[in-house]
Amino acid sequence: MGMLAPSMMCAQIDKLDETLRAFEKAGIEYLHIDVMDGCFVPNLMLGTDYVKQLRKLTSIPLDIHLMITEPEKKISWFDFQPGEFVSVHHESTKNWRQALQLVRDAGAKPLAAINPPTPVSVLEDVIDLIDGVLVMTVNPGFAGQKAVPETIAKIHETRELLARHGLAHLPIEVDGNCSFEMAPKMRAQSADIFVCGSSSVFTKSMPMDEAIAKFRECVK
Repeated sequence: MGMLAPSMMCAQIDKLDETLRAFEKAGIEYLHIDVMDGCFVPNLMLGTDYVKQLRKLTSIPLDIHLMITEPEKKISWFDFQPGEFVSVHHESTKNWRQALQLVRDAGAKPLAAINPPTPVSVLEDVIDLIDGVLVMTVNPGFAGQKAVPETIAKIHETRELLARHGLAHLPIEVDGNCSFEMAPKMRAQSADIFVCGSSSVFTKSMPMDEAIAKFRECVK
């Protein structure tokens, strides 16, 4: 059964409490937090205070996606908690191993994140440090993009690489156009966690509870 991680950058701030209660009722597994610095990606989004305040509003574990330059210098800005996922991009730093190790030292679970053009083989460099992989199926920075077709096959390629290292059990998260149409294809390639945004959980075409139920059917 696939797990859901709704993208909180898509949540209406004036309905945040209502949204969180709906997520809790629906058994949402994670809340995906996009942290963007306007440098690594051309957008600004969800900073450290937002992360800290959100923890006070819900017990749903956070899935923090660091889209920032030199994350190894900024890990201490976050009060990472046990059980939280923290994704660090290969492309964001020359010290990828250090950044991932600092996440683990802070008590969280480090995930290796890779952009669409980045080969899966780079995971070999950090395979001993990670608790999962985040495969980007769009170029990071903005919601509502269409998936890059070639990235879907990378999900299974990632699973094969993990299996070669005896780590087939580690979760693979996918981020980018996890729509009702694309999610089954991603699940078939062995994706485990789906970042849900405007094309699924936050769609305006149906009530949120119906959208969540429909998406769960898509990723059984």
